[in-house]
Amino acid sequence: MNMVRRPGFAKGGTVKLWHCRDARSFRVLWALEELGLPYELVMLPFPPRWLEPSFLEINPLGTIPFFTDGPEEAGVRMTESAAICQYLAEKAGRLRIAPDDPRYGDYLNFLHQSDATLTFPQTLVLRYSLLEKPENRNPKVASDYRRWFIARTAWTERHLADGRPWLMGDDFTVADIAVAYAFLLAGTLGDQVEVGADSLAYWERSEAREGFQRARAAQTAG
Repeated sequence: MNMVRRPGFAKGGTVKLWHCRDARSFRVLWALEELGLPYELVMLPFPPRWLEPSFLEINPLGTIPFFTDGPEEAGVRMTESAAICQYLAEKAGRLRIAPDDPRYGDYLNFLHQSDATLTFPQTLVLRYSLLEKPENRNPKVASDYRRWFIARTAWTERHLADGRPWLMGDDFTVADIAVAYAFLLAGTLGDQVEVGADSLAYWERSEAREGFQRARAAQTAG
């Protein structure tokens, strides 16, 4: 494990993130950089449950992200990237939409759609085209779920059609971080060329942000 230490912001402990390069935990790393919150970063090989077995003692799921805020045994312990982003935004009071804002429903929908609708199908493409042993790979499954992902980008594409820079208009939020990550993963899998023009432009704005660039640099340094 490679580790970068920074003082944590939680009273009595530190914010700590276990992360694999450009995996879903990147959402959390990006949010931390956008919010300017100090943290401790632990870099792991992917997939950690196979390549870093000791990680299972920390997180029995063997998945990343794994996130703690406060003492590891008594503080907050979380494993879902979108939920961690929401947690950080709520604690910081930034990069979020308040419940009394008319956009709150859209904000929550995008935040959770990012994983359940946009990232999930891509994990199956990744698994059955790259991660499984050659004899267990399944091009039909990979192709089906690639088409599923492309079809499910229609909601984002329609939402961006009015020319807004971010999903909530002029306000960049953790929902943007969560959704934009799905387009990062699509680029890794070679599927960005299939998404609509507005979604592609949105991704390009997202990756140009200083917070995104700092997160990329942090995982390289880690």
